[in-house]
Amino acid sequence: MSESAVVSPSPILGTHGAAPGAPDSPDGSVAWHYGDPFPEQRAAAASVAIVDRSHRFVIAIEGAERLSWLHTISSQHVTNLPDGGSAENLSLDVNGRVEHHFVMTDIGGTLWIDTEQENGPDLLSFLKKMVFWAKAEPRDANDHAVLSLLGPDAAKVLDVLPTDDYRAEPLPDGGFVRKVPWPTAHSYDLIVPRDQLAAVWSRLTDSGAKPAGLWAFEALRVAAVRPRIGLDTDDRTIPHEVNWIGGIDEAGAVHLDKGCYRGQETVARVHNLGKPPRQLVLLHLDGSADGRPNTGDPVTADGRAVGRVGTVIDHYEYGPIALALVKRSVPVDTALGAGPCAASIDPDSIRTRDEIQAGRAAVERLRGR
Repeated sequence: MSESAVVSPSPILGTHGAAPGAPDSPDGSVAWHYGDPFPEQRAAAASVAIVDRSHRFVIAIEGAERLSWLHTISSQHVTNLPDGGSAENLSLDVNGRVEHHFVMTDIGGTLWIDTEQENGPDLLSFLKKMVFWAKAEPRDANDHAVLSLLGPDAAKVLDVLPTDDYRAEPLPDGGFVRKVPWPTAHSYDLIVPRDQLAAVWSRLTDSGAKPAGLWAFEALRVAAVRPRIGLDTDDRTIPHEVNWIGGIDEAGAVHLDKGCYRGQETVARVHNLGKPPRQLVLLHLDGSADGRPNTGDPVTADGRAVGRVGTVIDHYEYGPIALALVKRSVPVDTALGAGPCAASIDPDSIRTRDEIQAGRAAVERLRGR
């Protein structure tokens, strides 16, 4: 029987003031806000807030070879991941295009993976098909759920907090908490038994964490220029375009010093010889416009399509903003349009890579330059 991406509404939606995400959005089963959207964002950035992300699809992998096996079929270097170690990782197709993005933690002899609910069944199916003779057993683990604790005052509501990014600690009543470097510098994911979800939520809010909806999480994520697969990517996206290149210590999902995984040839070719055709940027949108662009709308310059709109959100400080994939050749000061809005690229969102590419340097040497 195949796994399903359909999830029931979160029990946290029963919280006073909870408004669910749009029914046609990937966040329809959790709260979009609790009646106070901008103060919720402010709490997540400046004090402490708790976000229900229990619609994430959770996978568990057991078996003595779980890490060495996953290392061979994914983009991150995870063979020697220590107990309590975490990482971001990708599954690519044969042409190097991103199929899955997931966060993983190995703790207590089990490797835990969480990913977008819509993509989870396909990822689990792929993992099961790739086991062959390895001692690794992927399974649906949606009896666990994800919460995110955000803000510099997180230690006031939860005693067990890792101090380093991508490190995890077990929680006393089951599950674990890991520190991640986004959407803020003080971000923690809690993976807890689903039957304890409401109780954990109540303990944290009773201790002072402000309930915050996915709107808050997404606004901070967009401001941090962190992509979300399926919204900020399309079926042509390669990792270089959305800043997923780098090892664990670089907050990346593609380690450049490992080989032999599906799509690795494209990653190596772009890294050594070329530039990605597009780049992820932060757009500031004209808030006086009548409406907002939709995800997937074209970004235009002088009426010509030069990119694609990703997540569109209202931020408590920046106003309406969006992520977009735009052609690398577009100058940062180009006047753009996105749906009904005038748009401009935030120059601080552009990642410049000035290092000399090994392959390009070799070509120049052969040419005598």
